[in-house]
Amino acid sequence: MSGEAIFIAGFLVFIVVMLAIDLGLFSNSDKPVTTRHALIMSSVWIGFALIFYGLIFVYGDKLHGITTFADLQAINTHHLTLNPADFQGSLGLYRQNLSLEFITGYLVEYALSVDNIFVIVLLFTAFKVDPKHYQKVLVWGIIGAIVMRFIFIFIGAAAIARAEWVLYLFGGFLVYTGIMMFINRNKEEHVDTENHKIVKLASRFFAVHPKFEGDQFFVKINARRMITPLFLVLLIIEFTDLVFAVDSIPAVFSVTKDPYIVFFSNIFAILGLRSMFFLLVNIIDKFHYLKVGLAVLLAFIGAKMLAAHYAEVIGLTTMRSLIVIILILAVSIAASLVFPKNDKKITV
Repeated sequence: MSGEAIFIAGFLVFIVVMLAIDLGLFSNSDKPVTTRHALIMSSVWIGFALIFYGLIFVYGDKLHGITTFADLQAINTHHLTLNPADFQGSLGLYRQNLSLEFITGYLVEYALSVDNIFVIVLLFTAFKVDPKHYQKVLVWGIIGAIVMRFIFIFIGAAAIARAEWVLYLFGGFLVYTGIMMFINRNKEEHVDTENHKIVKLASRFFAVHPKFEGDQFFVKINARRMITPLFLVLLIIEFTDLVFAVDSIPAVFSVTKDPYIVFFSNIFAILGLRSMFFLLVNIIDKFHYLKVGLAVLLAFIGAKMLAAHYAEVIGLTTMRSLIVIILILAVSIAASLVFPKNDKKITV
């Protein structure tokens, strides 16, 4: 088995094992996840992402089975200055840049997932989901998101490999999304539980039970199998993640064209989404300037994709891009805390 296959297989095994542990820790309990548990699990997931960053820093060349300088040149999409007389030094430079791409992509995905949490909180509140059932919906939502992201990422990578102009399409879309997010930053979002498109679509193909049945997604009434409102919420969350993936995946492609790095950064962010949800669910309204920060972040990333050549000329390296992203997020969070909203906090 090649080094590349071992790397990918090991990562997939890690995902399965960690999801199993996460399920075992939380999903068999009827009690809502406490802030303390959420903080611990958020720290664990962030810790694993940092460990993975270290693994790429040390063994990143194994990801593509690089054994010769020709292999390294072929994979050098960021025009790194490589020295054919110093293969090991060039390899170290490549690994360093690859690990920076991963941590930058992870940070972008993790930040954008906060916007996803805003919507999930809104959905749970609108559908009056019992807080003790949040965790089950989120677990299955995350499993579905992993499968969809895998498909999306490798379709995107194949499209870019065939036609590099797709990157400019992604860049323009991100700039547009960032502008629209800024314009609509103060718009009150509302979920119409009866007329939502997914509710109407599901009602056409499935019999819908009118009330919740504990944490059950399906129920049998008079020998007729029906879906519950909890399953409808799950379907809407999956659809919501699909919409968010249209923004977030192109955003990471602005950082790296390596599909594995895009996938790894996406998956680590998704795996930490559930614990971050329980950590932020009752305080997320405090970060009212975060949407502004995310809008600026998307516009910056999109502009960087559109002006990729000039970005390289002015020296906008992966490290400098990471610094800009951190500054944008830090300023938006700090502004939220220094200039709090006057609205009353709503807990769920």
